[in-house]
Amino acid sequence: MSEHPLWPATRTGAGEATVTAFPVDGDRTAAAVVIFPGGAYHHLADHEGAPVARWLNSLGVAAFVARYRIAPHRHPLPLLDAARAVRWVRHHAAGIGVDPARVGVLGFSAGGHLAGLLATETGPMLPEGPHDEVDAADPRPGLAVLCYPVTALTGPAAHGGSADNLLGGEAPESLRSELSLAGRVGAAAPPTFLWHTADDAAVPVENTLQLAGALARHGVPLEVHVYPSGRHGLGLAGEEPVAADWTRRCAAFLRGRGWCP
Repeated sequence: MSEHPLWPATRTGAGEATVTAFPVDGDRTAAAVVIFPGGAYHHLADHEGAPVARWLNSLGVAAFVARYRIAPHRHPLPLLDAARAVRWVRHHAAGIGVDPARVGVLGFSAGGHLAGLLATETGPMLPEGPHDEVDAADPRPGLAVLCYPVTALTGPAAHGGSADNLLGGEAPESLRSELSLAGRVGAAAPPTFLWHTADDAAVPVENTLQLAGALARHGVPLEVHVYPSGRHGLGLAGEEPVAADWTRRCAAFLRGRGWCP
């Protein structure tokens, strides 16, 4: 495990945005997943970082936990950090035992929103500040795993706290709509795994269902699981035997996509 700054020291927020590498042992070149913990763009939930990375390692997948900028930083800074994290893994792939063609993203709650923004980005992702060799790498993930994600920043299913922390309370409705994931989906979106609990009282399950519908309409390969019960923020869900099934299902999804042995 080693932590690395995402940006050169001369760039804004260089000390706040980092990626922590959890490599896998062995001579085999591994697929990689960049993890974005949740926290409503207000904080970063520790239990959605390192423990998840170690679970991915147990599957033979290299993991990288991104620490992205949160409030009072506003959009697009978290998204630039997320793109930089994927670029960083691809740029350094040869030296860290990673296959640059197999780099995915996994996010929880607001981190799921951030991962989803990357997965639905169709235009160029502009870096912050001057270009360097890391910026030349592709920030688009090869697959996405979104766990009880925030996908709506407007409408009845919106998570107001995430929207306000990311955009500010006075952000126009047009920007909130632009950054809601269902409307951003195109046919180029990567294969996506989604899970949620039906009684999530913080981020309504409609967030997952709306995105799943948009992915299905565009013919994007997807897998969706809605478990009957469980509080928001479960992480690996060890306390909920039914919802904990998501890790088994996700492992099969990754295996089916060639991400793990």
